[in-house]
Amino acid sequence: MTAFDLESIDRLLTTTKAVRKRLDFARPVPRALVAECIRLGCYAPNASNAQEWHWVVVDEPAQRKRVAEVYRGILVPRVSQMLEAKLAVGDEAGAKISRSILYLADHMHEVPVLVIPCYDVPAALRRYGTLIADPGPYGLSTKMDSGMFASILPAVWGFQLALRSRGLGSALTTAHQLDQPAMAEVLGIPKDWFQTALIPVGWTKGDDFKPSPRKPVDDVIVWNRYAGN
Repeated sequence: MTAFDLESIDRLLTTTKAVRKRLDFARPVPRALVAECIRLGCYAPNASNAQEWHWVVVDEPAQRKRVAEVYRGILVPRVSQMLEAKLAVGDEAGAKISRSILYLADHMHEVPVLVIPCYDVPAALRRYGTLIADPGPYGLSTKMDSGMFASILPAVWGFQLALRSRGLGSALTTAHQLDQPAMAEVLGIPKDWFQTALIPVGWTKGDDFKPSPRKPVDDVIVWNRYAGN
């Protein structure tokens, strides 16, 4: 006998998705609730249980506006080009996603809470006794390897699941990574912390979320050895 309600858990796992157009911009999100969801996310497994993450939470309107300006400046020109390309080939499904991304960008400053999970790269390098042989433009390496991503992205996903279970929506965005120094300047983030995502958080309008289309699981599983071309 399982100790969990599998029906509820399966619904949580299949309906936690990128929420853009259904975020409630008018309803405040309590800090205590955000902190609680971060606390739960931090139970995720990570290398050596070192917990080399920092969660930058932005809920002050003027700061949200500054963050949104940086985000829009990076994202809008690129996604607008993508939208045009999708429309040119009749990809309406892809165009719909691009429009929702642009909608969120236009309203990012209105989202009640913006969360930027950061990974302390120098701390990880020190833990492994690794010298920074190729320093970045700010004197310390800001490069991430697969092990570092594996030590924070599970916590990010756990945070998003915790939000969803409490009636909140989120979206994992990464466009601002193309100019992390600009965001670091706005928020005072050390320039050797890698900003793994920018996550808008708000209450959702309604709760009738359905699972998104996915390929049949048999199409994506490789048992034991890949025998393709």
